[in-house]
Amino acid sequence: MKTNSLVYIFTVAALILMPGLIGAQSFNADKNTMSNYIVRMYKSAPFDGVRLIDDYEKKYLISVIALSKSKFPDQSVMNRVASTKAMSQAARFFNAPRITSELIIRTTEKTYGTSDTELLETITEDSTGYVKALELLTNFPDGEQVVYVYCTELDQKRKKHKK
Repeated sequence: MKTNSLVYIFTVAALILMPGLIGAQSFNADKNTMSNYIVRMYKSAPFDGVRLIDDYEKKYLISVIALSKSKFPDQSVMNRVASTKAMSQAARFFNAPRITSELIIRTTEKTYGTSDTELLETITEDSTGYVKALELLTNFPDGEQVVYVYCTELDQKRKKHKK
C-alpha cells in the first residue's frame, strides 16, 4: 500500500514539475542556437559594436567586444572590462551621445625650406544612461583576442491572429 501511494505522489509531482523543465530546456536551446548563429556570423565577417537581431518572435540587441589577451593577465579583470564596454555600447545605442571633435594642424619650417606637419585630433563623447539586463551570451577565442557577446531582449513581436 505504501509503495502505491509513493508512486502516486512521485507521478503527480513529476507531472506538475515537467512543464517547467521543458520550458527551461527550450530557453537554453534558443540561447544556444542564437549563440551559434552569432559566432558563425562573426567568423565570416568580424564586427565590433551593437547590432539588432530579429527572431521570429523576439528582437534582441547584441553588443560584441573583442579584447586582446595580452593586455589582461587576469581573466576576471578581462570579464569586467568586457561587461563595462558592452553596457557602454548599448547605452550609446539607446541614448544618443553628444560628440565633439577638434582638429589641430601644427606645421614647423626647417632651415632648408622643408616643413613638418603634425595633425592632432581630439574627440570627446558625453553619454549617460543605463541598460537593464544585459547578459553574457557567449565568449570565444579569435586568434590573439577573446570575443564577448552580450545580449538583451528588446520586446516580443505581436503575433497576428487571423479572423
